Amino acid sequence: MSTWDARRQGEAGPRNQPADAAAQFRNLCRSSPWKWQSLRFEYVDRPAPGTGNPGSAGTAADTGTDNPDPGNTVRAWLRRPGALRLESAAGVVLHSTTGINDSKDGFYVSSTRKSWLLPPQLVTPVFDDGGLVRRRPEAAYGEPCFGNGRFAAALDPVELAGNAPVPIEFPNLNAVELGPVTAVDHQGRPALETVAIPNAAYRPSDPGAPLCRPGRNLIRIDVGTGVCVSSRSLENEWKDLGHWLRILAVDEYMLDDLFLAESMNLTDVRRHISWDISRGV
Repeated sequence: MSTWDARRQGEAGPRNQPADAAAQFRNLCRSSPWKWQSLRFEYVDRPAPGTGNPGSAGTAADTGTDNPDPGNTVRAWLRRPGALRLESAAGVVLHSTTGINDSKDGFYVSSTRKSWLLPPQLVTPVFDDGGLVRRRPEAAYGEPCFGNGRFAAALDPVELAGNAPVPIEFPNLNAVELGPVTAVDHQGRPALETVAIPNAAYRPSDPGAPLCRPGRNLIRIDVGTGVCVSSRSLENEWKDLGHWLRILAVDEYMLDDLFLAESMNLTDVRRHISWDISRGV
């Protein structure tokens, strides 16, 4: 997997930092595919579907830090590429990937050029001096989706930055305009927060469920993973629409059994296996 040399992550000095905070924020939004392989998290669309007027969201939704709707929280286990398990707050399985080990036949691999693209973890992007991705290469991007496209976009929020920096002569070509970027804490993890306003160049992966709605949006990106952990519209028309995400574990070992409809009865090697030996008489 193409990653930044971990030995350099702790180096200090101006040469290791992007030119400005906005560039750092955008580079972080491009970095998710190279920062993690598996993720365990909680996810909430806010306000939850069927809760009525978006403007009537509760106090928790207004803070941007607490879970806005614990009763509608979805628990997720995701392993790249394409393996996803979802459970309700009550522990009911909502979705479990099937066919994660299926092979692709000859017709599929020869039908289009896109089918020959490598996963992003197998190609090398252009990193900045701080280890974030400045320019993304062509690759087979895409995260598992559930409910709407915002779920997948939050896991890889490149739609907020684009694949590469825009020419300095045309700043309006940026996907979104960024306000002051501040370092915050999100559920015990460091994050970068800013108010983002989409430009005409903004192209969300799902137009019906974008990370940024028209006008001002409060956006929060997890520093360690590049995942968008919170999005919330600040405009009255879309008041509090967005999502909330809490990361529970990163790069945790996950068995295939977790994602299959029928168990393969594989052994979880993390657990101690007792060996009972019968004694002869």
